[in-house]
Amino acid sequence: MTNETWGQVREELIKRVGKNNYVTWIEPLRLADLHEGVARFEVPTVFFGDWVQRNYADHIRTELVSAGASVDRVEFALGNGAVPVASPAKPVAKAARPRAALAEDLPGAPLDARFTFDSFVVGKPNELAHAAARRVAEGGPVTFNPLFLYGGVGLGKTHLMHAIAHELHKRSPGLSVLYLSAEQFMYRFVQALRERQVMDFKSLFRSVDVLMVDDVQFIAGKDSTQEEFFHTFNALVDLNKQIVISADRAPGEIKDLEDRIKSRLQCGLVVDLHPTDY
Repeated sequence: MTNETWGQVREELIKRVGKNNYVTWIEPLRLADLHEGVARFEVPTVFFGDWVQRNYADHIRTELVSAGASVDRVEFALGNGAVPVASPAKPVAKAARPRAALAEDLPGAPLDARFTFDSFVVGKPNELAHAAARRVAEGGPVTFNPLFLYGGVGLGKTHLMHAIAHELHKRSPGLSVLYLSAEQFMYRFVQALRERQVMDFKSLFRSVDVLMVDDVQFIAGKDSTQEEFFHTFNALVDLNKQIVISADRAPGEIKDLEDRIKSRLQCGLVVDLHPTDY
């Protein structure tokens, strides 16, 4: 198979997986060789290869076959070829999602044990917000993505986000739920840039089952952080992973937040919280 053929396949993969996923996961691949029905690609990290194997290997093989290549399977290895990535014949979900490492590298913000659904005072004005949070906390199929909660200080946004995380942990202990502030997201991204570990940052953040970001207005005006947040958001939505976001105002009212991010945040369910009538 020639590089020209692979170039044609890449064009088809953009249509199949979407531009953002293509740029993040397909574009870095380098075709090494095609021999005896096995297409081999070089990847930047083992974690990267595991992720592509689990989520995109079938798409790649299908498009290669459609382009006339005789391919039975695809394999991924580091650039020097020394460390092969897990074979598709083996279950790779656990290998591709090292939860212990994820918990260590991305501990997120601590959850307040007091912030549960039982301790949340609903009140008539916040029935919708409470019901939506409850629905997300039940897990299962993603109904709306993202759930966007907004309102002033002290109205219960953070309380509901903590309650969702607590309930998800209780119902599904093995679920990877990451809750953190937008400031923490930015700090970790800047740290990854400084240490030249951006690919690891991408891999780790896009491996979670549920991403919860509090006070997203904090990233407004921060171009590089917004760029990474945008691609992380799209990658998780494309993988049907749940996202929960909070802010002090509606998406369209956040000054200096990119229009494309505002548009994404408005695609799910946007709910405002109000002072409760006691």
